Amino acid sequence: MSEKEEILFMQTRLIRLAAEEWQLSMDKVLSLFKQAKVLDYIEKAYGIFHCEGDEAVLQDIEEYLDAKGLKIHA
Repeated sequence: MSEKEEILFMQTRLIRLAAEEWQLSMDKVLSLFKQAKVLDYIEKAYGIFHCEGDEAVLQDIEEYLDAKGLKIHA
């Protein structure tokens, strides 16, 4: 699998995991991710993220969203 495919796989997996963990619809997670450009963030941080567990990456994304002023739970 190419690095681009691995990044896409990670982005997709994290959308699903965020929806489960945060108890939000996938549409809501996608909306939050688009607003904050989280998919770009994942791509840029892939070098670090691929060495960490999903929970650590999800926590980082949660902090990233918070720093952008976006709340997971309204």
